[in-house]
Amino acid sequence: MIRNLKLKNVLLICSAGFILASCSSKSDGIQEYDRPALYWYNKMTKQIADYDLEAADDTYTSLESEHRNSPLLPTSLIILANAHMEEEQYALANFYLDEYIKRFTVSKDIDYVRYLKIKANFMGFAYQLRDQQLLDDTIEDIKVFKQKYPNSKYMPLIDTINARVHMAKANLDKEIADLYKRLDKPKAAKIYEEKAEKTWTKPENIKEVDVPFYRAIFE
Repeated sequence: MIRNLKLKNVLLICSAGFILASCSSKSDGIQEYDRPALYWYNKMTKQIADYDLEAADDTYTSLESEHRNSPLLPTSLIILANAHMEEEQYALANFYLDEYIKRFTVSKDIDYVRYLKIKANFMGFAYQLRDQQLLDDTIEDIKVFKQKYPNSKYMPLIDTINARVHMAKANLDKEIADLYKRLDKPKAAKIYEEKAEKTWTKPENIKEVDVPFYRAIFE
């Protein structure tokens, strides 16, 4: 009887301990609000350093919702965009870059952010010959960049991306022309051959590869 009573007491104490621990954990979670902007920023950067980008995204949401005019927001957006690019999460990187462009158009770093967006699209080509629209959009973005920021220090990188994207575009058109030749459609083949030559002077000199060659400059 005494042994059973002691066992029940131990179980009650353990149960109470688990309940208190659970409540304490929940309480800690509930207290994560109404913090200074610097608190959220430091927490976000630590989470990025720990490769916990999902948590960093959530922390940025807290920073942005509680401190919409904080001077830390532009830097946070750039940091998150770069972090997601490092993990090859280009859609998320573009999300943060688009947010920056929308909110901080007159920023002194806007040319850097637009360069990052071009780079993110460029690096996001999953397959050399399967992203025709993305190729066209990136070429157009590069044209706009060159017009708006002719003296940007990122222009050499933009020029390199521009050459690589045009090589990829020419190679794509050349592949389509070859396909039409195999289908015995010479007129269609000629159209795409002419497109390839307009994009790149000698598309036949572009070496065929098994992986996206144009990404190599950033790897």
